[in-house]
Amino acid sequence: MRRRSLLFAALPAGLVTIAGCGDGGSSSGGATKTPSPPASAPSAAPSPKIVEGPLPAITAGTKFGEKPTVAKGSGTPSKDLAVKTVIAGGGRTVAENDFVQAHYLGQVWGTGKVFDNSYDRKTPLLIQLSQGSIIDGWRYALPGKKVGSRLLMAVPPTWGYGPQGNSRAGIKGTDTLVFVVDVENTFNAKSSAEGKAVAQNDAALPKVGTETGAKAPSIDVPHGKPPAGLVANYVIEGNGPKVAADNTVLVQYKGVLWDTGKEFDSTYGRGQLASFSLQQVVKGWAQGLTGKKVGSRVLVVVPPKLGYGDNPPAGSIIKKDSTLVFSVDILAKM
Repeated sequence: MRRRSLLFAALPAGLVTIAGCGDGGSSSGGATKTPSPPASAPSAAPSPKIVEGPLPAITAGTKFGEKPTVAKGSGTPSKDLAVKTVIAGGGRTVAENDFVQAHYLGQVWGTGKVFDNSYDRKTPLLIQLSQGSIIDGWRYALPGKKVGSRLLMAVPPTWGYGPQGNSRAGIKGTDTLVFVVDVENTFNAKSSAEGKAVAQNDAALPKVGTETGAKAPSIDVPHGKPPAGLVANYVIEGNGPKVAADNTVLVQYKGVLWDTGKEFDSTYGRGQLASFSLQQVVKGWAQGLTGKKVGSRVLVVVPPKLGYGDNPPAGSIIKKDSTLVFSVDILAKM
């Protein structure tokens, strides 16, 4: 079982709900079997003052991407949020509400005890910098920093786990937390596939546009009967790692009905990316995206038996035994 990061403030909320589809693509709808869990209550803490220290030293693993060793905190930590850029990157700038992909190590100031790190898991964290999704220390510290940067920060309880602490991690309500964060990538509503366009020569299949950016790609559905089986073809082939069946993916997508070509759901219309586990979606999505490369745009044609069959979402324009057509940009995986 994949271990869940301790950084989540609660289970991620409503990042994608492709279960109940609206009739115009502005509401969430499409491929999840069950609703997303609720987020934690909004934080009542005020915005922190960000200071440069004090901060303990990184004593080993000092290069970007290396697992660091951090000294125990000395003296009394600041009551403010301490943030230092140890290595300055030159990539895109992280913004509030972005999804960030980062490796990290976290330990307790007073004891030096490491309570969590992604380096040993060999999988960077992928999470949105939004209220209720992650501890506030990260939400305030990362915006404005550039991809490729290594940050060192000390997070007081006010912007960490609060007075209740985190008993599972052995964190007390009075503990200041020290993090090293390697910012690998950042994504927002303008993010899209990056790769080489692949010829779409089968006249019996839909054609998906190769335009990138914030605008939704076109999907032209041909006249005629839909394929009986699942179709999952590259439109743009990226060069990232392949998606595994148990991964969580970050995507842009658009879905239309084969019969009418009418859009029933789209992240582009909402202006918000979608993140979900492939173990929590309909079979057509899970099978279609497994094995595809990060950075790709994929045409996915989902037959009824791998979609909703005779049980479409209530209130949706999806009818019984509908074939669904998707354009899916795979931005990242975890």
